[in-house]
Amino acid sequence: MDYLWSPWRYRYVSREPGSDDCIFCEKAKAEAREDRKNLILFRGRLNFVLLNLYPYTAGHSMIAPYQHGGELEALSGETLGEMMALAQRLQAALKASYHPEGYNLGMNLGRCAGAGVSGHVHLHVLPRWTGDANFMTVVGETRVEPEGLETTYDKLAPFFRR
Repeated sequence: MDYLWSPWRYRYVSREPGSDDCIFCEKAKAEAREDRKNLILFRGRLNFVLLNLYPYTAGHSMIAPYQHGGELEALSGETLGEMMALAQRLQAALKASYHPEGYNLGMNLGRCAGAGVSGHVHLHVLPRWTGDANFMTVVGETRVEPEGLETTYDKLAPFFRR
């Protein structure tokens, strides 16, 4: 059996179950003037769009509802509908900014499913390119990101200004 290690995620997966310090709730409560600092690209009515602090690829973003909860069944159809509309908008922004060859959209619900923050549903949106994963991740336990998060933020933020 092969194992792929992702030690940079340890900080999230080692949190105590039921811990009150939810990164998504903390960011959502911050004042809008701190959105750049918190990497929040857009605040919708029921969800917000933000960059992943530990991206798998340049442009790796997420959409999270304001409502705290780790199960899809806890979210209203309206919340899920807005989440998908924001995913569509985010994909268009990524397409215009990065010209990827494909996308991964996904949720990890529950710790055993790989959720780093298992108590708060969130949708990952990642642009992908042929050959974007290389030996550094697998052998060197290191990710090589071609740009800083501030640069990614500056590329995507204009697509979410009203």
